[in-house]
Amino acid sequence: MHALLDLLVPPRCAVCRLAGPLLCAACLSELPLLDGSTCARCGLPAERPVDDCASCRGRRVGFESAAAALLFEGAARDLVHAFKNGGLRGLAVPAAALMALVVGRPAVDVVTWVPADPLREAMRGYHPARLLAEQLALRWDVPSRPLLRAPLWRRPQRGLTRAQRRANVRKAFTAPVAVEGRVGLVDDVHTTGATLTAAALELRRAGAGAVVAATLARAEHA
Repeated sequence: MHALLDLLVPPRCAVCRLAGPLLCAACLSELPLLDGSTCARCGLPAERPVDDCASCRGRRVGFESAAAALLFEGAARDLVHAFKNGGLRGLAVPAAALMALVVGRPAVDVVTWVPADPLREAMRGYHPARLLAEQLALRWDVPSRPLLRAPLWRRPQRGLTRAQRRANVRKAFTAPVAVEGRVGLVDDVHTTGATLTAAALELRRAGAGAVVAATLARAEHA
């Protein structure tokens, strides 16, 4: 079936749109990898490794640490948009491979993801964060499980201020079962950290010993 589809609709790079693999070598080389110094707490790029930074210092975050593979700009932004809004669910494989390479394997017992609102997931046909989490779990050799639930519909975070983002996701997630051990929490983009924090706090309330966040991309300016 896939071979037939490739004949009818030849695959193209999600970034440059030239015929070839979903992520061509040229565009892969242009991706802004976050393989340099970052804040150990929130994952923001830094001139040198730091335990916390001006962006997260003094703020309550539910996760022990956060890391990302890419800076959310240029080719990385195009890649994320194609994955989230372009119907290219196959991008989960190279995206998770990048995350595994740059972020590395954290000390976690299970991997889960920030859940999508059921209506939004139904309209899209898939949930990018779940696909990433499942692919990462395979590479990290740990199980992946749906540990959180989201409301039927929630206002999108896009376009909201930091304060509005926090309010929009406050108590947005529930953990229907008890959670044990250290949890890897996966999402596609880390912007202000409001969504990751809300999800991580709920996991902690459900019993998680610690939550480690991992995302495909990290916005430098919230």
